[in-house]
Amino acid sequence: MSTVILAEKPDQARDYAAAFKKSTKKNGYIEVEDSRFFTGKAFITWGFGHLVELAEPKAYKEEWAKWNLKDLPIFPEKFKFQVAEDKKKQFNIVKKLLKESSEIIIATDPDREGENIARSIINLAGASNKPTKRLWANSLLPEPLRKAFADLKDGKDYVNMYVEAQTRQISDWLVGMNLSRLYTLLLQGQGVHESFSVGRVQTPTLYLIYQRKQEIENFVSKPFFELFANLETQDGTLTLKHKNRLDTPQQVKELLAKHRISEENQATISEVKKEEKHTGAPKLFSLSKLQSKANKQWKYSPQQVLETVQSLYDKKILSYPRTDTQYIGEGEFEYLKANLAHYQKTVGCNFEVAYNEPRKKYVDSSKVQEHYAIIPTQKIPTESEINDLSEMQKTIYFEVVRNTIAMFAPDYEYEETQITASINDLLFHASGKVERKKGWKELFSSDAQDDDKEEQGKLPPVNKGESYKAKMNVKQGKTKPPKPYTEGQLINMMITAGKAVDDDDDKEILKETEGIGTEATRASIIETLKTQNYISINKNIVEVTTKGEILCKAVESTLLASPSMTANWEKHLKKLGSGEGTQSNFLRNIQKLIDKLLNDAPVKIQGGELLSFIDEVKDQFKEKKKPKGKKKFKTRKKVSPK
Repeated sequence: MSTVILAEKPDQARDYAAAFKKSTKKNGYIEVEDSRFFTGKAFITWGFGHLVELAEPKAYKEEWAKWNLKDLPIFPEKFKFQVAEDKKKQFNIVKKLLKESSEIIIATDPDREGENIARSIINLAGASNKPTKRLWANSLLPEPLRKAFADLKDGKDYVNMYVEAQTRQISDWLVGMNLSRLYTLLLQGQGVHESFSVGRVQTPTLYLIYQRKQEIENFVSKPFFELFANLETQDGTLTLKHKNRLDTPQQVKELLAKHRISEENQATISEVKKEEKHTGAPKLFSLSKLQSKANKQWKYSPQQVLETVQSLYDKKILSYPRTDTQYIGEGEFEYLKANLAHYQKTVGCNFEVAYNEPRKKYVDSSKVQEHYAIIPTQKIPTESEINDLSEMQKTIYFEVVRNTIAMFAPDYEYEETQITASINDLLFHASGKVERKKGWKELFSSDAQDDDKEEQGKLPPVNKGESYKAKMNVKQGKTKPPKPYTEGQLINMMITAGKAVDDDDDKEILKETEGIGTEATRASIIETLKTQNYISINKNIVEVTTKGEILCKAVESTLLASPSMTANWEKHLKKLGSGEGTQSNFLRNIQKLIDKLLNDAPVKIQGGELLSFIDEVKDQFKEKKKPKGKKKFKTRKKVSPK
């Protein structure tokens, strides 16, 4: 009896081997021995990420090798999978091991894409009939790995996850291969000599950025007026504001006349409400939350954050990166509590533990389905290991540690004061905040800026019933346009499918939509938009390029411009992952979309607004002259199908 453990990449395979009693490196695999887990021989082998991929269109029909409108749509009857030429040697090693094995353990990354990678290899190797187990581990440390190998899952439980991932892969291929050719050829016919990558996720994301650009350009600023009352107290000036904005000077005049208010008046304090308040530490990090925080604070791109967390996971000091939850289980809480003193020393912040027991805000096993939040592992890096980290790695690691141990720290405590004053029955309000105890905020140096705001929020002491002279002040302002997105805000925009919600709220909207893309793919989608020259980043501000604007105008009013449609697709894909629906039905709907666009796009691109815009900018996209005396070959830029 022999067991094959299929890892996603060589480094992962070596980490697995370190968990066993004996290992011997071979050509393309590692032989391991450990009677606690295996009764016979065991071999760890690996892919190089996507060892198996979907075949190019030319593998189905010769005419599909060339880009011609008359050959669209490209709908293969049965999809073909192939091994890239430079990966065939390793695939053949894996295939031989799988074919000779009596049992397979899928040990690729514990997520949908990892499942797809493994089963694509197994299927192409002709080993899909073998008994299969699934390793599910959130840490690469030897002890957690041994626990995971002792608790292998039934491979059948993860088949639907594979179906979901493969359906996403095929649908992205169909959209990319058909619609990239369609829009590239149509726009080149109008003199725009560029390749246009179109994707099920990337194009709606681009359109949301374009939509914000339009909102800013079309914004018409309007004046508004606000009423302030400045009360002179013994301890300084107390400034209060009337809650309603007014649209015109005439409205201001009428309101003041109605309440017989002149420039100087007598104001009576009608209410003073003081309340002691406290707030707990923020939730733990999901990948998107960490990406948003790191972009806002240090201007790191989402891709940089993902790559950095991945590198720290590979070093075994952070947990699995591609997680969409902000919760941990009780087992994780217990090891974090046991190691708390070490984590405190690592970030140089000692505090008295206020919470020794799990709280639902952070610890909830019912909300940990595949992975828990991003937290430090049980491995405490030495000072030397910390020094060997890059600056970005240190920054991200320390931030995750601080954010994690903050749940053990005391609450942030403050006094909030609400004051209401009446001037001839017209009410004015002021609020202030005074810090009582810093609590968990001691962990975060960035709160130094907040301290200033809190001190500025301290109000002069007044009592109900007291009267003060009040001077009126009318301030004029103008409404401001929406701000362009930052890279970090793009992640939130994709999660909410473009719907405006407050970053710090527990967004009810997330219960209604699956958003655009997945936790694992959003950063790469943003990178694709950059590499395709659809967006540019200037001082962390995202701008749509001329090329991006051309494509957005071309897809305007189609389903490709609909983030809610894309979010709905993600919702149905996730249903496949839970065993609802079928792959064939989903792909039929994708084909209907493609058919509709093949019919509608040529007519739309002839529209006057798009053509006039192209006429303005097409000098930027002139066809490059080919060198004389050389044979001319038709070339295309590679386009991303996502």
